[in-house]
Amino acid sequence: MADRLDTRAAVYIDFDNIVISRYDQLHGRSQFQRDKARGFDADAKGADPEIAERLARATVDIGAIIDFASSFGTIVLTRAYADWSAEVNADYRGQLVGRAVDLVQLFPTAAYTKNGADIRLAVDAVEDMFRLPDLTHVVIVAGDSDYIALAQSCRRLGRYVVGIGVAGSTSKSLAAACDEFATYDALPGITMVPPKALAAGRAPKKAAAATASDEPVVVDERGLVVEPLFVEPTRRPGRRAASPATGKDDTEPEDPQQVATGLLERALRLGHEKDDADWLHSSSVKEQMKRMDPSFNEKALGFRSFSDFVNSRSDVAELDESEQIRVIRLKR
Repeated sequence: MADRLDTRAAVYIDFDNIVISRYDQLHGRSQFQRDKARGFDADAKGADPEIAERLARATVDIGAIIDFASSFGTIVLTRAYADWSAEVNADYRGQLVGRAVDLVQLFPTAAYTKNGADIRLAVDAVEDMFRLPDLTHVVIVAGDSDYIALAQSCRRLGRYVVGIGVAGSTSKSLAAACDEFATYDALPGITMVPPKALAAGRAPKKAAAATASDEPVVVDERGLVVEPLFVEPTRRPGRRAASPATGKDDTEPEDPQQVATGLLERALRLGHEKDDADWLHSSSVKEQMKRMDPSFNEKALGFRSFSDFVNSRSDVAELDESEQIRVIRLKR
């Protein structure tokens, strides 16, 4: 992994864009609006359990997005723009607070209209670039073509622009306007589930009908399913997934050893994908782990050194100490 100690990144999330796009990706075009998912309250009397299940399946893993963004450098700010009074957005409070995301409140000006996230986000991003001259990377989490001008402006001001969007809901022009663009589905830590395996479970009736045909599954050059595509939310090691439909915190005490193992694996995956290298410098991997979780400390886990920590995870990583510089790679 390349040395990025001198790089600083800002992350801007159009939260409505990413949540709605994810829901429609899994359950059909405009299904979010048809299900009236924005104001859905699972605790309300007579709430449709089918919609609650759809919301749970379409949960966006904010941690995976921020972890990916951290691979570009130290994250100096993370902002998410949405109407946080909406039930579907408020249900993410556990994820957002846990990752120290700054929530920007945007009230819609009228019923069924946009909340102006694109304008506010763009204004804030431009102001931050002038206010923070040492900002080197701008990460835009959205797929709307409205952000093309922002991406172009950031590049003209000398910033490296990274875009993250949901496959099938992202403007090709926006991807072209960025220095680098990644789809949410391909981020490290996002678990993909084959359509047939999902259909065997409690798939929603409409979604099941949409995938019940005998059409072949389309796979892209990376071996990822293009359509139909279903992805379950990632679960952190030692943690029970929180319920996005109820908003209740269903977490259990985390096992620090399991959390550290998952952190190591994610850091290695990010390093391999970004640098396309077989072996990664031990110090770079540790730095990436600290970026993703500043509380990480191998000594607190009972290890004298980072090398001892990696050696204890031999089922996940391989450590080569034959040379002066220690290198690590994800176990094949």
